[in-house]
Amino acid sequence: MADQLAQHRAAIDAIDDEILKLVNTRAKHAQAIGALKGGKLVYRAEREAQVLRRIKENNPGPLAGETVARLFREIMSACLALEKPLAIAYLGPQGTFSQAAAVKHFGHAALTQPCTSIDEVFREVEAGNADYGVVPVENSTGGAVGTTLDLLLQTPLQVCGEVDLRVHQYLLRKPGADNQPEKVFSHAQSLAQCHEWLNQHLPGVARVAVASNAEAARLAEEDGNTAAIAGETAAEHYGLEKVAENIEDKPNNTTRFLVIGAHDAAPSGHDKTSLALSAKNRPGAVYELLAPLADNQVSMSKLESRPSRTGLWEYMFFVDIEGHRQDEKIAKALAELSSRAAFIKVLGSYPVAVL
Repeated sequence: MADQLAQHRAAIDAIDDEILKLVNTRAKHAQAIGALKGGKLVYRAEREAQVLRRIKENNPGPLAGETVARLFREIMSACLALEKPLAIAYLGPQGTFSQAAAVKHFGHAALTQPCTSIDEVFREVEAGNADYGVVPVENSTGGAVGTTLDLLLQTPLQVCGEVDLRVHQYLLRKPGADNQPEKVFSHAQSLAQCHEWLNQHLPGVARVAVASNAEAARLAEEDGNTAAIAGETAAEHYGLEKVAENIEDKPNNTTRFLVIGAHDAAPSGHDKTSLALSAKNRPGAVYELLAPLADNQVSMSKLESRPSRTGLWEYMFFVDIEGHRQDEKIAKALAELSSRAAFIKVLGSYPVAVL
């Protein structure tokens, strides 16, 4: 048995050496590409999505496709940092799900910059203080994030990517706290995601909405008479004890984030386009507004309405459609929509989330 272990370990060492050589060879090619670009755009969302899809499709196992894609995500992140480390703004402080989404999409080599609000994330990217921003847009339990939708209407930035993050919520306490908490801090979305669990296990305990889950964790770390609902990263960062795990009401609780930047992405072969539009104030206007999508066989994956704030009972519609705005049928549908809508803004075209 000892001889067999030694053989396997020797083989692993040799493979590791070969992997090391190949990874550095890849990095040299990435540096050469950066030099050819002459300091221009180094992050290409469509190219990275194509690479990750190809890796998952060609993966023979036994590692899962998701696992190998994450490995290559980190390799690409490190190679990209040789050209230019990307600065990514997110809703902070450290330990939020927004930071986890930023790392999932850009890898650990990116420089994540915490912001105090979603508004600040937009401002930092608009001002050029960050290359990209990662903002929550909807949760499978709590619904849409209105602040993000409103800011997408106002900003010159475009959506260039999306991140789907499986969200596990934990009840966190300061170590040693064994009394029932007087308050539970969390972001409003997380409180909504854990509504039934709180009703059952902490009835009557005040629920206090704060700016982020990480801020909730910070407050719980300061006061042993309180608790926080937050993720595992926040628990580790603030040294809190996990009193209860996976307390979200829905087992598939997922938050979708958008990546915003000064540009959208070129076609990757599996894309999504996000729009904001409003209908003219006349009978049948909404049907007329959506008809060009059906007429051009464009699939709609999301339709969200929100008060437009421009007049009483007037609404803005946020729509996701399958495909890229450069696709022939989508370009035709958008042209027809432009002539029918009271307002239309293409928020961006981008690859469908791979990880």
